[in-house]
Amino acid sequence: MITDMNNLTNKPKQLAIIGSTASGKSALAVDIAKRLDGVILSLDSLALYKEIDIVSAKPTLNEREGVIHYGIDLISADEPFDVTLFMKLYQEVYAQATKENKMLIVVGGSSFYLKSMIDGISLLPRRNKALQQELSCQMLYPQEVYKRLFALDEAYMSSIKSNDTYRIEKALSIYLATDTIPSVYFKANPPKPTIIGDMPLYAIETPRDILRQRIIKRTHSMVESGLIDEVARLEYKYTRQPNAMKSIGIKETLEYFDGRVDKTRFIEKIITNTARLAKRQNTFNKSQFKNVVFLGLEELKEKILNDY
Repeated sequence: MITDMNNLTNKPKQLAIIGSTASGKSALAVDIAKRLDGVILSLDSLALYKEIDIVSAKPTLNEREGVIHYGIDLISADEPFDVTLFMKLYQEVYAQATKENKMLIVVGGSSFYLKSMIDGISLLPRRNKALQQELSCQMLYPQEVYKRLFALDEAYMSSIKSNDTYRIEKALSIYLATDTIPSVYFKANPPKPTIIGDMPLYAIETPRDILRQRIIKRTHSMVESGLIDEVARLEYKYTRQPNAMKSIGIKETLEYFDGRVDKTRFIEKIITNTARLAKRQNTFNKSQFKNVVFLGLEELKEKILNDY
């Protein structure tokens, strides 16, 4: 663990590769890492989980081609996490890359986490299993939670829509963990950027029709590789309660288990929902980041290698 990140010398070069799901980020990151002597930090909310291999489309050991990957297979499917985990992981990996004089390549489709690390966020209280269970129980009635928090902290809750369950749950977790209303908590815990130095951003730009074909091909490959069996094992071990069990690929398979859709339809739903996710990711990347290099896959590879 690093005690003073500002005292690091011989700082490593670093860059981030962003893009939608199925755009080819993982393979590009491996290629760049091999050419520039780098290590990879995955910012993917599903790749974090052990045993969620096919659904997450995390690179296999063969696909990693000997390149060290961080941020993969760290927690179990029933363990909660938030952006603070990625923040701590980045600091540890940055320190290790500095020590070994390696290029640090940050890659992943969960651009929200990268945005939070660049801009800074207020560190949130750690969620243990007891807190997560209490949150899950209370969030069965989000409207009631919203009304209660609004009465306690109108200044903060007035900026949150009554149907924004993500932010309502975050506000509730702060209150339950600290016994402090969110507006007071955030005043005492102002945002602090995590990224050290410059972080050049490179985004893969993929035509919509090509991306959809890649999504279709990957979805069928996931099914052929054992998606149904993987989800069955996850359900048996963890039930359907954890947030991870609500991910694209898992929730549609569970519908198939329940007999609500046939096999053809559940595959179609995965493709449709993945394409919608890709659209949201592309919109986020174009609207939330500044000074990003947007290029096609091969052009982007050439640009990165020329820049470094």
